[in-house]
Amino acid sequence: MFNIGKSSQVSLMEFIETLEQNLGQVAEKNMVPMQPGDVPRTWADTEHLNALGYRSTTPIQEGVKGFVEWYNGYKNLN
Repeated sequence: MFNIGKSSQVSLMEFIETLEQNLGQVAEKNMVPMQPGDVPRTWADTEHLNALGYRSTTPIQEGVKGFVEWYNGYKNLN
């Protein structure tokens, strides 16, 4: 499994909510103001992959679900 990103933004809260849904539990959130070094926006630069003909089509919900399923299986092996 590779996480090569997608050239569109997903908010941190959407990512956390997607994790919560797939893990079946609510995250404990401690909302604080922006900290030194925090960036307001970030996303993957997929320009080089696009030049090779690759375009990510996996929605965040599907990717996180696959990761959680993989992780749970991996965790149970150890």
